[in-house]
Amino acid sequence: MRIGFGYDVHRLKEGRKLILCGVEVPCEFGADGHSDADVALHALMDAMLGALALGDIGQHFPDSDEQYRGVQSTVLLKKVYELVTQNGYTLNNADITIVLQSPKIAPFINTMRSLTAQVLGVGIEDISVKATTEEGLGFTGGGAGIAAYAVTLLK
Repeated sequence: MRIGFGYDVHRLKEGRKLILCGVEVPCEFGADGHSDADVALHALMDAMLGALALGDIGQHFPDSDEQYRGVQSTVLLKKVYELVTQNGYTLNNADITIVLQSPKIAPFINTMRSLTAQVLGVGIEDISVKATTEEGLGFTGGGAGIAAYAVTLLK
């Protein structure tokens, strides 16, 4: 068994799509980044890579490489999971927490869980997605950014 932890953060910007766990959440702003800036999947990928001491997504998919501009994070997640399985491991479970003041994403959580599970080829019961605000505190609470944390157990 190997445990991994991941964290990601992005600024919020008007006119960008808000993509979380591969799901577009209707909103007038989204996360700014080189790819689709899906903080939840970025944190998940870093957790899986970290569990196996394989670096982080910046090493595998650098923002200096134009082939990753605007890429869907679900595509990158598949590539990371291929590395996991090539190293002899599978995902036991993942727990993701998204930190965002608004919009409320509770109506999208089951879709996020389902899509993430589908990409990884695991059951929905193996993927947990939660959301929280920071009660108006800090950069996420003030609406300037979004963050996500993820923990994985690989077997």
